[in-house]
Amino acid sequence: FHGFVTQKLQELIDSGRKIDYVLAIGPIPMMKAVAEVTRPYGIRTVVSLNPIMVDGTGMCGGCRVTVGGETKFACVDGPEFDAHLVDYKNLSDRNKLYLPEEQQSSEGFTHRCRLAGKA
Repeated sequence: FHGFVTQKLQELIDSGRKIDYVLAIGPIPMMKAVAEVTRPYGIRTVVSLNPIMVDGTGMCGGCRVTVGGETKFACVDGPEFDAHLVDYKNLSDRNKLYLPEEQQSSEGFTHRCRLAGKA
């Protein structure tokens, strides 16, 4: 198979195969798309979120997500949530919040090997 996971999922649904549960793990747009495929069929769908996590206790709020209109913390309340209740726009926006700092930090780890050509 070559294509999007949502295409294969729709094929499985259309084949009449009984699907009780879908677990989606991956990029935010893919998880959102999976939720939209399963929603009309009432298939229980869970996503495993990977937002910024700093302290793992919920104190910093970095992993805050909105699920069913309520604030949750992925590090203590998740990371698995009902895919049909996640606010993907908010999740995506928050994931981009620290992008400049992440890029700046990763630049410090760029290493150029200086051993090439030396015996």
